[in-house]
Amino acid sequence: MILEMVRANGAVSLRELARVVQTSEVTVRRDVRALEAEGLVDRRHGGAVLPGGFTRESGFPQRAMAATAEKTAIAEYAAGLVREGEAIVVGAGTTTQELARRLARVPGLTVVTNSLLVAQALAHANRVEVVMTGGTLRGSNYALVGSGAEQSLLGLRVSRAFLSGSGLTADRGLSTSNMLAASVDRALVRAAAEVVVLADHSKLGAETAFQTVPTELITQLVTDQPPLEAERAGTELEALADQGVRISVAAPGAQGGKPGADRGERAERGGDPGRRDMPVPGPRGGVHPGMGASAPLGQRLSDLAPSRRR
Repeated sequence: MILEMVRANGAVSLRELARVVQTSEVTVRRDVRALEAEGLVDRRHGGAVLPGGFTRESGFPQRAMAATAEKTAIAEYAAGLVREGEAIVVGAGTTTQELARRLARVPGLTVVTNSLLVAQALAHANRVEVVMTGGTLRGSNYALVGSGAEQSLLGLRVSRAFLSGSGLTADRGLSTSNMLAASVDRALVRAAAEVVVLADHSKLGAETAFQTVPTELITQLVTDQPPLEAERAGTELEALADQGVRISVAAPGAQGGKPGADRGERAERGGDPGRRDMPVPGPRGGVHPGMGASAPLGQRLSDLAPSRRR
């Protein structure tokens, strides 16, 4: 069962494996080690991937079923970042589809997207204007790609882009396994003043072929709490924060803040109920940028926004 899931998805977290096979993560970890010894899988960032380095893109049904609780929490948090009357772009993906379902409650919103699934989720939202790009339909993820999609984005300027992908590392930023999808995502980024990446912990540390957003262009990452054994994910989060990416952690099962409330407003009200502090190891030297010199190693980190190094 574990090997079948990894072959179908390309990469699966231990948490998801344990949920599907209805056993503990300790048992799953032992089974994954045995499969790794046989050369059938590689263990990475708290999960298992196909051997050979780069992860590949899985089919849409498999992606839609993976890490559903985490994606829901991430989408709920991200929706709370969007303000009334804002114009945004939303890329293709299962996490952005979850976001779109929650954007229907934001009045006066304009959403530009190349995703049929995002548009469908907002089709009956009377107070949201949906603008679709042109392009050629890519059936594997119901997204419009190609020169038609890219040309339709020329001259567009919005406040924020919400994007997902197949992998995220501090060295390369966000990446995907399809060249056409990557090219459209880059066009979406060029249209936005800020870039918010939505990625559950299984994407952290994963390498895929085509870069979409370099780390220096990522304003904020909304992710979930990595499990304790996901050392690679924790390391990547620390490295991303060191490079100036604001890290926001959404807790599965929690409800995000009301649409339009910014982080400062929520902090004044006693914290964001959709956010959970994340333990991230202290960087080399023991102090996170932006924290006082007395901050200990292992300082709990949430919504950290150090000065970006250029």
